[in-house]
Amino acid sequence: MPMLHRRQSVRDAMEDDVFASRDLSEAIPKYRFPQDEHVAEHVFQLVHDELMLDGNSRQNLATFCQTWVEPEVNELLRLSVDKNMIDKDEYPQTAELEARCVHMLADLWNSPDAADTMGTSTTGSSEAAMLGGMALLWKWRARRRAEGKSTDRPNLVTGPVQICWHKFTRYWDVEHREIPMEGDRLLMDPDEVLKRVDENTIGVVPTLGVTFTCQYEPVADVAAALDQLQDETGLDVPMHVDGASGGFIAPFVEPDRVWDFRLPRVKSINASGHKFGLAPLGVGWVVWRDADDLPDDLVFHVNYLGGDMAVFALNFSRPGGQVVAQYYNFLRLGREGYRKIHEASYATARYLADEITAMGPFEMIYDGRGGIPGLAWKITPGADPGFNLFDLADRLRTRGWQVPAYTLPPHREDLAIQRILVRHDVSRDMASLLLDDFRRSLDVLGKHAPKASFTAEEGTGFHH
Repeated sequence: MPMLHRRQSVRDAMEDDVFASRDLSEAIPKYRFPQDEHVAEHVFQLVHDELMLDGNSRQNLATFCQTWVEPEVNELLRLSVDKNMIDKDEYPQTAELEARCVHMLADLWNSPDAADTMGTSTTGSSEAAMLGGMALLWKWRARRRAEGKSTDRPNLVTGPVQICWHKFTRYWDVEHREIPMEGDRLLMDPDEVLKRVDENTIGVVPTLGVTFTCQYEPVADVAAALDQLQDETGLDVPMHVDGASGGFIAPFVEPDRVWDFRLPRVKSINASGHKFGLAPLGVGWVVWRDADDLPDDLVFHVNYLGGDMAVFALNFSRPGGQVVAQYYNFLRLGREGYRKIHEASYATARYLADEITAMGPFEMIYDGRGGIPGLAWKITPGADPGFNLFDLADRLRTRGWQVPAYTLPPHREDLAIQRILVRHDVSRDMASLLLDDFRRSLDVLGKHAPKASFTAEEGTGFHH
């Protein structure tokens, strides 16, 4: 079609009703690059309609990530959508806000010298965790070389962890000594740590808010055990705390809980700004106890767009808006604001735990105490309600609620549990609406679900 006629066609299409337009009356290619341009309004409607098939993020009670932000945050994101976080010479004030956030976090996590520490923003806590792991590995190698010893067999000791630590150990060829769940012990504990550490251990990583059960691992107890080990053997094993969720909760709600840089053995901490840091998706943080804990070999000085930049993130170009929004949250809420938000979430979690326990064949594994705002439960041992937790999850999904059911990692794959995360936007009223649908789901399953067989304890079940 000649260019003049094509432009006329586009102008004519703009006068059509959007659903009567040619763009939406015919299928637009989905897996090959389109030949022609299309009217913006029509393409927006097409993409908008596809997004309707996603779940409602506010009803996603599986995710740790924030699904609501203040209008001011959306405006700051709009103002920063064209700012590349890595271009610190071009956007020096955005870089300054990032540096302020690092110092504020060092202060929040009780760094001995918050004004002279090292840290960086990342795309999330997974990238931040890998940077913490890399620093442990590089420091271990340097110590071993200085002692004239082999660096061939590094290992890392963790409790039951999310996939990012499995990625780290695989990608950097580190033996992963993951403490398995056994019986009623679903977390790392000091005895299990001491069974696994040796001279090749680059570090121990406790998690402040385990993904599977929401509980805090005993950071201070593990540090004390490693202190005693050093006194007895001379073996000095550092720690990195994966504070993906709890790092933005404990300082506000439990300021006397010792898990952070008050423990000299803790050399670095990572956390997710976009989880309980209340920032929009796309920001994490890692902070080292002091500058000496970040090896110089991991820092690159880049001559980029006229300025020298110290770079030690795995990612390069990324938007600056999430960092700006994180800084806004710090100023907007302060310690008191964060405390009130998280305490409200804990109260809602305990409310849900009490109500779900009272409904029937459920036993709480975690009820919102001693971890992050959330709850996790199993079917009461010995009960045979005629359905399993996967049936219940499917039933709740018919009303839009995403309440995941899953089996635990080794060695408790036999135990199925269900979990709810109570985020900033899960109000008491919203929790009551969920409970109404929970009761309806139990009623339907009690009347119509196929009879299931269950193990004596776990109630994981299978259908005949």
